[in-house]
Amino acid sequence: MNPIALALIYGLMVAGLTSLGALFAILGPRLAERSVDVGLGFAAGVMLVASFTSLILPAMEKGLYVSVGLGIALGVAAIALLDKVVPHEHVVTGYEGFESLRGRLRKAWLLALAMIIHNIPEGFAIGVTTAYSPPLGLATAIAIGVQDIPEGIAVSLPLASAERRVLRPLLVGVVSGVAEAVAAVLGAAAFTYVKAMLGLGMGLAGGAMIYVTVEEILPEIFGGGARGGRERLAITISFLLGMYLMLYLDVLLGGSRGAG
Repeated sequence: MNPIALALIYGLMVAGLTSLGALFAILGPRLAERSVDVGLGFAAGVMLVASFTSLILPAMEKGLYVSVGLGIALGVAAIALLDKVVPHEHVVTGYEGFESLRGRLRKAWLLALAMIIHNIPEGFAIGVTTAYSPPLGLATAIAIGVQDIPEGIAVSLPLASAERRVLRPLLVGVVSGVAEAVAAVLGAAAFTYVKAMLGLGMGLAGGAMIYVTVEEILPEIFGGGARGGRERLAITISFLLGMYLMLYLDVLLGGSRGAG
């Protein structure tokens, strides 16, 4: 199947799982609240490992050292720029963006924009890896889709807890998931037709996901004050489980990644 069509299928799959997380936050807010930090730890493990096993290392194995290195720097710079100029809000670390725009948008859309900033590099990574090798794209999509469930919970839970209406928290999850699917299609389209730039694209997606993990997800987990030893241990174990899942999927489904 055409890589662009595959990327669309994979993108819709992860969009559905993000929406599932939002639905879980609505139907079981108390349970979701207890599990959100552990879920984000899992997401961080998946994203950090996927940045290397699905993107950076496969491209470097092809000898694309310079383009991958440049791509990593561009990916970090691009998401850092989005982080500074796009108004958005995190549950723990609060508002980010131009101060002049604070209070101009509803909290629902500020949370949605925060999730979209996370999901753009994830979707782009799915598209780029699918253009490089469809089996590796599938492995990346499965891992990112699974970790999108806790991300969907994290972004929808504050709204689900504060409002009686179901539509707005669910809509936030759906919109952020659709943005991820669009990024997957664009990534696959760009690097299916411009193969010479594939190393740059893989480095860019990898660098962007590393930035999101280190700058966004980890501070969101640990930025809310002191946590007990058991809770920190649970988050650490969850991080390791996410890491193991991505490593296993890469071996199981990404074995033919040199096909690109």
